[in-house]
Amino acid sequence: MANILLTQQCVRSCPYCFAKKHMADSEKSATLSWEDLIHIADLFDDTPEKHLSLLGGEPTLHPDFVDYFVYLIGRGYHVSVFTCGILSEKRLDELVAALSTVNPGKYSFVCNLNHPSMSTEAETERIDAFLTKLGKQTALSFNVFTMDFTMDYLFDYIQRYDLRRNLRIGLAHPIPGETNACISPGQFGPMIERLASYIPKCISSGVVAGLDCGFPLCKFTDEQIGKFYKLEHGSQNRSLKFVCNPALDIGPDMKVWSCFPLSRFNKRSLYEFNSVDEVMEYFITFHKETRAKDAGAFAECASCAYRAAERCAGGCLAQSLNHLGMTEVVFGRDA
Repeated sequence: MANILLTQQCVRSCPYCFAKKHMADSEKSATLSWEDLIHIADLFDDTPEKHLSLLGGEPTLHPDFVDYFVYLIGRGYHVSVFTCGILSEKRLDELVAALSTVNPGKYSFVCNLNHPSMSTEAETERIDAFLTKLGKQTALSFNVFTMDFTMDYLFDYIQRYDLRRNLRIGLAHPIPGETNACISPGQFGPMIERLASYIPKCISSGVVAGLDCGFPLCKFTDEQIGKFYKLEHGSQNRSLKFVCNPALDIGPDMKVWSCFPLSRFNKRSLYEFNSVDEVMEYFITFHKETRAKDAGAFAECASCAYRAAERCAGGCLAQSLNHLGMTEVVFGRDA
């Protein structure tokens, strides 16, 4: 699965933003062209899992967002849209009308929902309008970036708008060479304990909570692992894993990189590659070479049997790049 950035613009300025550095270094007015969208669709056409995600910034700000969305669905892709849910009334009506004849099994929305205290009244109203009209195709996403986080409001939203009972839990990672809000490795244990305290609420609400990449296996107790496994077991979107592969983020300028926390590392033009396998091989090599230089988020990662067996990556690669003092690097392909 690849993430396609339609635009660099966003309507929010989240303190943990993974795309913060990438967007700061990019031309704000840049948008993905039809020609480049078709090239991406052609390149990924032969992949076993025909699934593409549309991101930004805020992807719905792209002037041709609705047409791009429907085009990719028509090409046979399942399309996920990652949005904050703050759409203009005109754009929301346009989107709802376009999807009225589309099989809802062909697309989904993931709404990154910050705590209501982080939104203005006008923003909250737009989020409410989005979830009212498209909630049945929407799952929520939540990013942990402070130790005093609460998830209670997420369950309220799920119940109120009859949202999909899938909750993505992400961990805000450091951006090498930059400052953003995130949890330090020394706080992982208490942070996971706080997360686990919401498992009973997930069970009683019928919510499957999946952990995104970057969580280190060693900071979970056996009891916590068992609870999260039971919570996710049977879900088609199970994500209880502690290793990661390149996500492949593609910018409006057709530069591709492995994931947002690593957006300053090894950006290349997608046009340099002849296949998706070739792109993946390039970034997998980068991951392996970097992890060979630094064991992971913790000193004990160097002697960890789970890491040696590739059951755990030792946390996000961004932690290793911070340890190595690296803020940007390019290798291979005549760099």
